[in-house]
Amino acid sequence: MVTHIYVLESLLRIRVTRYMSVAASRVYYLSLEFYMGRSLQNTMINLGIQSSVDEALYQLGLDIEELEELEEDAGLGNGGLGRLAACFLDSMATLGMAAYGYGIRYEYGIFAQKIINGEQQEEPDDWLRFGNPWEKARPEYMLPVNFYGRVIDTAEGKKWVDTQVVFALPYDNPIPGYNNNVVNTLRLWSAKSPMDFNLKFFNDGDYIQAVLDRNLAENISRVLYPNDNVFEGKELRLKQEYFLCAATLQDIIRRYKAANFGTREPTRTNFDLMPNKVAIQLNDTHPSLAIPELMRVLVDIEGLSWENAWDVTVRCCAYTNHTVLPEALERWPVSMFERLLPRHLEIIYHINFLHLQDVQKRWPGDMDRMRRMSCVEEDGEKRINMAHLSIVGSHAVNGVAAIHSEIIKKDVFKDFYEMNPEKFQNKTNGITPRRWLVLCNPSLSDLITEKIGDEWTVHLDQLTKLKQWAKDPNFQRAVQKVKQENKLRLAQLLEKDYGVKINPSSMFDIHVKRIHEYKRQLLNCLHIITLYNRIKKNPSAKFTARTIMIGGKAAPGYYVAKKIIKLINMVANVVNNDPIVGEKLKVIYLENYRVTLAEKIIPAADLSEQISTAGTEASGTGNMKFMLNGALTIGTLDGANVEMAEEMGDENIFIFGMTVDEVEDLKRKGYNAMDYYNANPELKQVVDQIQNGFFSPGNPDEFRDLADILLKYDRFYLFADYEAYIKKQEEVNSVYENQAKWVEMAIHNIASSGKFSSDRTIIDYGKDIWGIEPNYQKLPDPSVPRELALKE
Repeated sequence: MVTHIYVLESLLRIRVTRYMSVAASRVYYLSLEFYMGRSLQNTMINLGIQSSVDEALYQLGLDIEELEELEEDAGLGNGGLGRLAACFLDSMATLGMAAYGYGIRYEYGIFAQKIINGEQQEEPDDWLRFGNPWEKARPEYMLPVNFYGRVIDTAEGKKWVDTQVVFALPYDNPIPGYNNNVVNTLRLWSAKSPMDFNLKFFNDGDYIQAVLDRNLAENISRVLYPNDNVFEGKELRLKQEYFLCAATLQDIIRRYKAANFGTREPTRTNFDLMPNKVAIQLNDTHPSLAIPELMRVLVDIEGLSWENAWDVTVRCCAYTNHTVLPEALERWPVSMFERLLPRHLEIIYHINFLHLQDVQKRWPGDMDRMRRMSCVEEDGEKRINMAHLSIVGSHAVNGVAAIHSEIIKKDVFKDFYEMNPEKFQNKTNGITPRRWLVLCNPSLSDLITEKIGDEWTVHLDQLTKLKQWAKDPNFQRAVQKVKQENKLRLAQLLEKDYGVKINPSSMFDIHVKRIHEYKRQLLNCLHIITLYNRIKKNPSAKFTARTIMIGGKAAPGYYVAKKIIKLINMVANVVNNDPIVGEKLKVIYLENYRVTLAEKIIPAADLSEQISTAGTEASGTGNMKFMLNGALTIGTLDGANVEMAEEMGDENIFIFGMTVDEVEDLKRKGYNAMDYYNANPELKQVVDQIQNGFFSPGNPDEFRDLADILLKYDRFYLFADYEAYIKKQEEVNSVYENQAKWVEMAIHNIASSGKFSSDRTIIDYGKDIWGIEPNYQKLPDPSVPRELALKE
């Protein structure tokens, strides 16, 4: 209750003192995911009241940690995309920027992962079953969102009619900044049907039909990423994306028009100023329908000319690309658009027509280039390329790591870069040090503060001062003591939850992220089996004890990823129950990996696995969290790993494998997995064990399809990097045996983390894309009477 009062008072202050200004420019961050985790402890830390609340609860005989464990993780995200959005919200509030996050209030999140007989089973993540104490429904701002219907020509222009309406009910969630009494807002939309319970159907005994219309409408905000292997799932996902954009754009325009604080009546009707007041950031292509939707509103409803509306739209919108994988760049069937969003399809066609005219003027007669750059793909089933639409309709396009930004300029979006090089930028991702060090690793946080003061919490580059103590035996012992305590706590948790007793002195080797072929959890599994075979072959040899932990969820319809999960679990079952192996090697699959579990695992990690094929991982942020908490990284030159190595020096990171250029060379020459298989006896043994049922004696053919993928269809070149990976892991073992050297490297990792603060990333977005600067003014404390506070 005390925390709520602080939050609400601070929220009112920020709106009165900062947002009421007619001159205020605002950032609107649109994302289909916000992977928030728990809010209680984070809120208390940012408001500076954690110790006071802890003491008050102690006086009442209550344990604050027990209360914190009662809070559910908000089911609003799944992977790095959503966690990045959450870090950005924290940084925007900490930097005093007038910013709003916009997303969907998923009733059941993505899913709760259960591992049963080694397989992933999806269960509803009913995170709202006891309500969400942080949210406040705002029914006064409920908005209609239209689907289906048809387009007619009128004297006033195009009109979208005969639509089906779903209402978007907003729920506001507070986002407190750190130690500045600023509280921004994350507004989440929940789908509500205009159709109530149908009593006639119910009384006639048709109980399903009685609630059918309501359920169909409200399914929009039920689940994050419905399975899109079926038509209904695809259409529902497109509905979700438009639902988010349509409700958000109405809200943004309402707020823009009501320029004076405290009034809901329009006081501003000139849209020429809108790009100076409104910055709309599209987090990947999911919210890219904001571009045609803003055009529809400005042209069809507000009566702007096409040229004027297009100028406003492009200057307001900016697009962040998060992937280079072709299958991850959204392409929606035109037939689905025709049925679901007919007016938007017309708008996209016209955007594309004008865009291709510009291409034709620049490169006359280059029909192949026009085909490549079109927003409408004509090969096979006609599709709308949402990444192309996002680029055409935005004034800025950014990648999320230096190497990723170069790849999208030179390869993925090469044609667009050649046409508009000024649009393309890099904004290397970052993480909030408040959650990912102050909150999750308080002992290390306190140790750092003792050495260099507490300014690092908002100026992370201050950590570089720690380098002077990297070789100091006393500081090394202090850092090592913190790490060992974190490992002991995690070992106790894992024994309780998984029934596996592990050696806390073993190397904690962690690989946690979404399960995907390009992230190469399967390469890690090949290493595990190799270690197992070596122990079995020579049990008396000296081995560096390891506890290998792998965690992450596979998309429900992603067969190969789910098969990889099962293989890891079956291998773990063999390894963990072999008495010859004993404590030398343990393997644990971390069920239902989520933010709260990450907060326990990352501070205890010795080694961080970042082993994606070079050129496939846009950035990654897990790598930064491990680095900040003193884990060493084994990884490829991919994503942010490249910049991490530059910051800390190659001598403080374990880099292996092909570079991006070498991967491209291998593609051109032709990759034959069988060559590697036949040339390396250890690799051959591992693959033979997988395909011959060694780890699945009850079903020898269980993993034959995985072996076939490795041998015949592997797009991510596991075998090509296998030998380098194994050798680098041997080097890791050697360094780990020299703990003084290991801890010295860990300190260099911590001290080199400054660049990877999301505060730095957001400052760069503000300067280069949004035209908004940080505001470091601290608002008055909520305990100060409001009348006095407003005079300050």
